[in-house]
Amino acid sequence: MPRSFIETLTVWSIFVSMVTLTSKFLKAFIKTPPLWLDRQFGIEQFVFPNIDYVAVDDSKVPANMRLGHKMEHLFKICLQGQVIYELIAHNVAVKRDNRTLGEIDFLLKNKRDGRVLHLELTYKFYLIDTTLGEPIYQLIGPNKKDTFYSKLEKLKNTQFHMPFLEEGKEQLALLDVKSEDLTQEVCFKAQLFVPYQHSEVVIKPFNKHCVAGFWLPFEAVTTSKFQAYEYYLPTKDEWTVSPYDKGSWMSHYELLLELNILMFKKRSPLIWMKKEESVVEKFFVVWW
Repeated sequence: MPRSFIETLTVWSIFVSMVTLTSKFLKAFIKTPPLWLDRQFGIEQFVFPNIDYVAVDDSKVPANMRLGHKMEHLFKICLQGQVIYELIAHNVAVKRDNRTLGEIDFLLKNKRDGRVLHLELTYKFYLIDTTLGEPIYQLIGPNKKDTFYSKLEKLKNTQFHMPFLEEGKEQLALLDVKSEDLTQEVCFKAQLFVPYQHSEVVIKPFNKHCVAGFWLPFEAVTTSKFQAYEYYLPTKDEWTVSPYDKGSWMSHYELLLELNILMFKKRSPLIWMKKEESVVEKFFVVWW
């Protein structure tokens, strides 16, 4: 039975909304700054090439995909819009006795000098907890399930070792690549959130341009300071993008109702807060 005009219009509106979000998502991914510049912690940071958005087909970004996997997919399609690197392989599994030891995220060939690059891709949202000592230990996930330091150790001791295991060398050989010829870098993009009302946080050696907002405990957002504003709970995909006018915002009271449920589930959500028509801030509310 043919769709009614209203049904067709609804489907088209959903499609346009998804395309718009995908475009925002792609641009947000590219524009997110690297967590550090040049070489830090013994690891070289990948320099993102200029991307021609017109040459990138973002219509093929799967909707139902975990954020980390979606970032890998976005990086892969971004290669369509640049002229420096050629993709050799993506997600090369390294196995031993049918057990996966790990994966090599990307193998890229520099078309200018012929070098082969082993690149590991990471995109993170970190809260800065200044009570945890040196900056390298202060970056933690919103739900305290991961830290920058643990990710750094995994990169150095596991992910960068994959090409040098015998099983890794065998996989590289199938691609006509030798592990001793590899250059290794990381594309480590991140958004950082400082403690509420602590704008002068020292984050060296990290990139200050990664600071995207603030974080605070649930009790703080219940105070009268936050009552006059409007709020939106972005989806996980929308976490990456700059806040934009959704057209449907909730009151402070409505926000607290939603937050009570999330706090009970021990989930720390990202919030968009509209102070004025053109002033929207984003912050995490933590359950811990």
